[in-house]
Amino acid sequence: MKTMKNVFLFAGIALTALIYCTESKATTPTKSGLNPIAFESTIKGKKTHLFILKNKRGMEVCLTNYGGRVVSLSVPDKNGKPTDVVLGYDNISQYADTARTPSDYGSSVGRYANRIKNATINVEGKTYKLRANDMVNCLHGGGNTGWLNKIYDVKSKNDSSVVFAITAKDGENGFPGTVKATATYTVKSNNTLDIVFQATTDKETVINMTNHSYFNLNGDPSKEGFNQVMYVNADKFTPSDRFYIPTGEIKDVAGTPMDFREATAIANKYDPSYDQIKNATGYDHNWCLNTFKNGKGDDNTVAASLYSPKTGIFMEVFTNEPGIQVYTGNFQGTGISCKHGIKYPKHVSVCFESQKYPDSPTKFAAKTKGWEISNPYLKPGEKYYSHLAYKFSVKK
Repeated sequence: MKTMKNVFLFAGIALTALIYCTESKATTPTKSGLNPIAFESTIKGKKTHLFILKNKRGMEVCLTNYGGRVVSLSVPDKNGKPTDVVLGYDNISQYADTARTPSDYGSSVGRYANRIKNATINVEGKTYKLRANDMVNCLHGGGNTGWLNKIYDVKSKNDSSVVFAITAKDGENGFPGTVKATATYTVKSNNTLDIVFQATTDKETVINMTNHSYFNLNGDPSKEGFNQVMYVNADKFTPSDRFYIPTGEIKDVAGTPMDFREATAIANKYDPSYDQIKNATGYDHNWCLNTFKNGKGDDNTVAASLYSPKTGIFMEVFTNEPGIQVYTGNFQGTGISCKHGIKYPKHVSVCFESQKYPDSPTKFAAKTKGWEISNPYLKPGEKYYSHLAYKFSVKK
């Protein structure tokens, strides 16, 4: 019955999209080749759309309010050719079919990004059991029933910016408090995608929002991306166990494959015999950013960067958060056809997820050394603010 239900759901979404295609006028494809009509649908009573942001320097970002997602991000390469540098699907049907094509591609993740051990938190002396969707742990706010698969409201929109809004009810996926949150995406004149997450709550809760775009700057996501040159501005990282939960240690990157303090091709550091890489079959770890000091993050200093010698595209990452999760597409290679029919291989991309450290609700509550800078709690009357920016340029 579950399988048939998913089939009917998928068929219903596809039919809705087809109706829009039939009734709407032809639409000019985006620079990344997307057809906006393929994102017009009604899911659970809410309409979905494709929103196109751009500037005068050739940058174009396409987003959908399904999960507050970045669907494509096109910037000029060293020859001036528009190049889509993020992974994803080219229709709303695949994003919405969480049974057959599940993904967090480009999503605005909440209420709590990354993992929480044993799907359990303690708030104001009370224990809350969350939705376990990653073995016994809670990942990205509960996975399929988290914010990444909710239809965000569109609070405002113009040619260069869109504000997505969401309200999460008290008890949703087990989390306490009704949270009202926004994700503001702005394309700036200097080819920066600027992202601001904000939230309030009526009851103390935990919150940790991020963007989950998968970057491949090579212009060909059909091939592995370990030739990309990566830099991470961090002296330390948080090792994880085989279930991707931080052990509580904070270790130096020096002398390990985790040391990207000098920009280098990922392949040059990758060592599958190193226990941390072996456990994750790649990089899927939190780095403790040097840009966070004295309880404050410096979002004017580069936290990380990625460069493609092939296209010349260079991306710098800025954030006010204490940590950044670097994930190298270790679960890619599923054989699923994605944008333009491409089947992404394993290690095709790199995610840079600004964040509180993984499992902060557990570690902060236990007063684990080093986790005191990663306070995940939000109280009534307080305002959550998280800033993340991806700035693009070209090296010739």
